[in-house]
Amino acid sequence: MKNNSIKEKKIICPYCGKEAEWCENKVIYGKNYGKSYMCWYCENCNAYVGCHQNTRKPLGTMANQELRDLRQECHKLFDQLWKDGGMTRKEAYQFLFIHTGVKHIAWTNKKDCQKVISHLGGGERKTK
Repeated sequence: MKNNSIKEKKIICPYCGKEAEWCENKVIYGKNYGKSYMCWYCENCNAYVGCHQNTRKPLGTMANQELRDLRQECHKLFDQLWKDGGMTRKEAYQFLFIHTGVKHIAWTNKKDCQKVISHLGGGERKTK
């Protein structure tokens, strides 16, 4: 039996400070993607984050287009460590944490992304 007195955690957009909407990711992509297609979304900022399957728990932090682009660049470099290298994904994240202090790319901000990109050989990137 669910206790209705427990308030659900609200997700606030880090860009505009407004409450994000919990919705299906088809509002972003035009159709639902993934096993867990629910996300937190701020239409005003075009910022969003997916959720763990069958929960409202975010997979990381909300990101606008600029941060999503930086995270994708981080993942391209990071994936080379464990897909092309001699590391497991877990070992690659341990390596990343030791060298940059970043525990997971889904939780990074622009400054963290710059550290990852710089350390993994991508050089500094200009941000807006």
